[in-house]
Amino acid sequence: MFLEIRHLRTINVIAQSKSLNQAAQQLHLTPSALSHQIKTIESYFETAIFFRQHKPLRLTDAGQRLLRLAQKTLPLVEETEYELEQISAGKVGRLFITIECHACFEWLLPTLETYRQQWPDITIDIKLGMSFNPLPALTRGEIDLVISTDPVDKPGIEFLPLFPYQAMLVINKQHALKDKPFISPSDLADQTLITYPVERSRLDIFKHYLEPANVEPAHIRQVELTTMILQLIAIDQGVAALPDWVLETSSNAQSLISKPLSANGMHGVLHAACRTADSQIPYISAFIDLARQFKAPK
Repeated sequence: MFLEIRHLRTINVIAQSKSLNQAAQQLHLTPSALSHQIKTIESYFETAIFFRQHKPLRLTDAGQRLLRLAQKTLPLVEETEYELEQISAGKVGRLFITIECHACFEWLLPTLETYRQQWPDITIDIKLGMSFNPLPALTRGEIDLVISTDPVDKPGIEFLPLFPYQAMLVINKQHALKDKPFISPSDLADQTLITYPVERSRLDIFKHYLEPANVEPAHIRQVELTTMILQLIAIDQGVAALPDWVLETSSNAQSLISKPLSANGMHGVLHAACRTADSQIPYISAFIDLARQFKAPK
């Protein structure tokens, strides 16, 4: 490809000024340097761009085609340059968030509502990451943040802690386990455990709690929505292991209680993973700061 942006700017300025000397001044070139640039273009395409004997200068058919290209391309270039400057300053951009936690919607959506008010020029998108491994997509730049409970050591990726949480067993207030100070794995052997539709290997209740104790629930029921899970528990159709923030925002909380999983409890820290090079971009760091303001119930 021979043509450059500077060539198009030259054609555009000459067409507007209709004088090589005036065009040279606007382009901050000497007349000889401008003439050399024009001759280089004409030599490459083996055709004239201007009728040189015509005063003021008049474009040939080839020159008109270049001018149309310049008029179409230069505004796009200028617009993109402005947008890149805004992005560089951290004022506009895209925040594509993937979450590996269904229950995260309970705090994420209110946080994003506040974020939108503070950063109205940021385009926000959200996607569940349970159906694919989001870290390669994060590395490739296809997404910008991954909300995860499982930080890993990966070059070029930084896991930033957001806030601690505790996984609790949510049960109906009248449930047989209601008087227990904490839940043991064996307590779930005769229970219907409600989970999100996720592989068992990605669910902490199996990976860190039931499987090490070699315990299998009597029944497993998969439900997509947190609200529906809580409604099923409210009518005593099962139990579920959920982060401790869930009941705080639930309209069903009055009919539910939560119990620690084991005497020491199941504790974790929610993280936001981003590309290391992007962690200080203002609109990304602003979201991290907002998320950290969320206070999980004790």
